[in-house]
Amino acid sequence: QIVLVSGHLDSWDVGQGAMDDGGGAFISWEALSLVKDLGLRPKRTLRLVLWTGEEQGGIGAEQYYQLHKENISNFDIVMESDEGTFKPMGLAFTGTDEARSIVKEIMTLLLPINITDIYDTADGTDIDYWMRDGVPGASLRDDISKYFWFHHSHGDTMTVQDPNQMNLCAAVWTVVSYVIADMEEMLPR
Repeated sequence: QIVLVSGHLDSWDVGQGAMDDGGGAFISWEALSLVKDLGLRPKRTLRLVLWTGEEQGGIGAEQYYQLHKENISNFDIVMESDEGTFKPMGLAFTGTDEARSIVKEIMTLLLPINITDIYDTADGTDIDYWMRDGVPGASLRDDISKYFWFHHSHGDTMTVQDPNQMNLCAAVWTVVSYVIADMEEMLPR
C-alpha cells in the first residue's frame, strides 16, 4: 500500500523553476528524508514521485498512471504540491466525508505551528488521474499572493524561497503523509 507525495520540475521556459515547482519537489523529498532521519517506519510505503512533462500536457503523470493503475486499490492517498512553497495555510482534500474527517483530525497535530485548515477540492495535474478514479487526494495550500510575481519568469530562482516557509511546508507534508501511512486502515473511499 502506498502513500504518494509529489512535486514536479515545471518552469521550463525561463528562470530556474525553483519555486514552480522545485519547491514542491523539495518538500516532498524532505518529507521522506525527515521520516527516515527520525527512524520512523510507517505501515505503508511512502513513495516520492518527481513528475516530468507537466507543462507539456502532464505526460509524465499519465505514463505513471498507465503503468500503475492496475494497483489503484493499493494507493491510499496521492499528494501534490504545485503552488510554490510560501507560507502554508493548510491542506486541500478530495475524498469521502469519512476520509475528510480523518484528515481534519490529522491536521490538528499541526496546531503548534498554526496550520490546521482543510480546504475543498485538492488539485494537481499530476494527481488528477488518481482522484478521478476515487483515490483520496491532497494538495498544499499556501499564501499564493506572490506566486504569479515569479511564475514562469526569470525571477523564479532560489532567492524566492524562504527557508522558514519551506520548512513549514515540509512539516505539513511530513506529518500528513506519515500519519496516513502509519494508520491501521487505509483512508475510506
